[in-house]
Amino acid sequence: MDEQNYRFQRLGENEREAVRELFVSVFTASPWNDDWSDERQLRMYLQDLTGQSNSLTFGLYEGEELIGLSMGHIRHWYTGTEYFIDELCVRTSRQGKGAGTFFIHQIESACRELGMRHLFLLTEQTVPAFEFYKRQGFYQLKTNVAFAKEL
Repeated sequence: MDEQNYRFQRLGENEREAVRELFVSVFTASPWNDDWSDERQLRMYLQDLTGQSNSLTFGLYEGEELIGLSMGHIRHWYTGTEYFIDELCVRTSRQGKGAGTFFIHQIESACRELGMRHLFLLTEQTVPAFEFYKRQGFYQLKTNVAFAKEL
């Protein structure tokens, strides 16, 4: 991995189409296989993640190509301010080559500079991302569980 080819930056509205393209390309593929064919639902979801007053979105570029994406929000908690990562991905063709590790380290540095104390995210135990996050120093919370209910 040649870190000199990477550029890390905070993303805004100007990168909307690149964000959409990367998000769809990663999460409609294996192992997630999400169906994002409903353009309206996709547009609203990405707006939820990137268009709020507390949204925080980062990108990793290789040359001019967006290859990494982190979309989340700043949350003020009693233990300190944290970055809650709702979605994080690296372009499938770049996975396993060090880009994700570099990206996580850049996110950590940027969040420290913004005065944050924690990174928080959810993932499934059955996807490769689970082991990746553990290798990056994330730990599984033992007392928290996620609940859902279909309506």
